[in-house]
Amino acid sequence: MNSTTRFKLSAMMFLEFFIWGAWFVTMGTYLGKNLLANDVQIGSAYSTQSLGAIIAPFIIGLIADKFFSAQKVLGVLHLVGGALLWVAGTSLNFDSFFPFILGYMIAYMPTLALVNSISFKQMKDPGKEFPSIRVFGTIGWIIAGLVIGWLNWEQSGNLIFTFKMASVASIILGLLSFFLPDTPPVKKGEKTTFGEIIGLDAIGLLKNKSYLLFFLASVAICIPLAFYYNFTNPFLNEVGMKGAAGVQSLGQVSETLFMLLMPLFFARLGVKKMLAIGMIAWVVRYLFFAFGNADSNYWMLIGGIVLHGICYDFFFVTGQIYTDRLAGEKFKSAAQGFITLATYGVGMLIGSIISGMVVNKYVVEGGHIWQSIWIIPAGIAALVALLFLLFFSDKNKPVTETNTI
Repeated sequence: MNSTTRFKLSAMMFLEFFIWGAWFVTMGTYLGKNLLANDVQIGSAYSTQSLGAIIAPFIIGLIADKFFSAQKVLGVLHLVGGALLWVAGTSLNFDSFFPFILGYMIAYMPTLALVNSISFKQMKDPGKEFPSIRVFGTIGWIIAGLVIGWLNWEQSGNLIFTFKMASVASIILGLLSFFLPDTPPVKKGEKTTFGEIIGLDAIGLLKNKSYLLFFLASVAICIPLAFYYNFTNPFLNEVGMKGAAGVQSLGQVSETLFMLLMPLFFARLGVKKMLAIGMIAWVVRYLFFAFGNADSNYWMLIGGIVLHGICYDFFFVTGQIYTDRLAGEKFKSAAQGFITLATYGVGMLIGSIISGMVVNKYVVEGGHIWQSIWIIPAGIAALVALLFLLFFSDKNKPVTETNTI
């Protein structure tokens, strides 16, 4: 890969995740303070990510894979997304805000797969070359959080600027996309079935009892995951943490560190221990949040944030590797699409609805009873981890054409 292509792909990844991190982390705080939304409405706003994830395979499978080059689809989606974000930021109430953020997430979620496709197309050895490109995405997310914290938008009530900042970045990436390396449609002229689009070709994996348990655990663990994504920023601001969005970027720093250490841990611990540690980390994180505060137990808040690297990498990244290994060569792509649809689609959708209802239940004058709130996702994660430890066994053979449905 020449230096020009590497620069373009790195800039693409940086902007892709800068855009997401610029508004997503603080949206709950913005909705509560600026639009006076209740917690159920905040959960509904975050559920748009799941709806976007469910719809994304159809945009990729029916449009990008068959008719248009990936970089052109990426450009159009980000230009449309930039306009939607700008309008969302001008909304005067939640009812007018929701349709635009829903439209935006339907446009944005497919771009996560598109930036990967564009990158892989330019690489001879993605296993070695991709991490050095993808890391710029994490850097972009971190920079977005640091900018918000540095400009003090949370404490000053100016989070409306997060949407405008993300909108401008989205338009820049939309324009840049048309100058990215050409990535023509890979299935031009081929017929694509509904099952292929959403990954149903890999449903035979569920015949495997251990994989079925992993699959159900993946969906279930997304319920406490939604609590973190949706309500950590409002929680940190409510308990008095200064520059919360910037501090939260420590989670992405931790994610980057543990991602680099994954091969070492994987070789020494294996699938079951890695997945179990990831789930137990969720329990510890929420207990830290439950008993932490901005005074004597401030370290607990920081600890809960820093645990993000273990929570995410040890469970979700390990799960992707486990799925890839078990699926076999023929069903690799279908299996990844299937587990992504189940987790970020179905699991996170359920989690967003439940988290909004739970947080709304513990509203008191001047805030929330956060200790009671965080104990609930901690309990859910503990139950999932216990069942997983008791019944999961990594003694499975790859799926073959003869043992699929």
